[in-house]
Amino acid sequence: MIAKLQCVVLDCPDVRELARFYRALLGGDVDRPDPRWSLDDDWSTLHTEGGPVLAFQRVAGHRPPRWPDPAHPQQFHLDLGVEDLDEARDQALANGAALLDGGDGERGWCVLADPAGHPFCLVRE
Repeated sequence: MIAKLQCVVLDCPDVRELARFYRALLGGDVDRPDPRWSLDDDWSTLHTEGGPVLAFQRVAGHRPPRWPDPAHPQQFHLDLGVEDLDEARDQALANGAALLDGGDGERGWCVLADPAGHPFCLVRE
């Protein structure tokens, strides 16, 4: 095992609106204090009653997906918690990932893509 799933992140135009929508469906707490994330106008979270965390990331000019229209694909990414960011990045690359943004060394995360091109983040725990 290289990482632990921290949350699933959905792109959207209004983070609080989408967090409240999913709270109505799943229950839980919107924007519960959590040292893993900074909450602001661009980022909101929902800690569900079942355990998983959904996060919502504001994207300017967001174009909603239109399933199954490939011109408007589904939009989300995984945040995966790791103890050693450098080691996890190297292992992911060895398994076929592509590095999209290596980070600046201080922010504690980097962005990779899986072999099919879907982005995901490795986040130092």
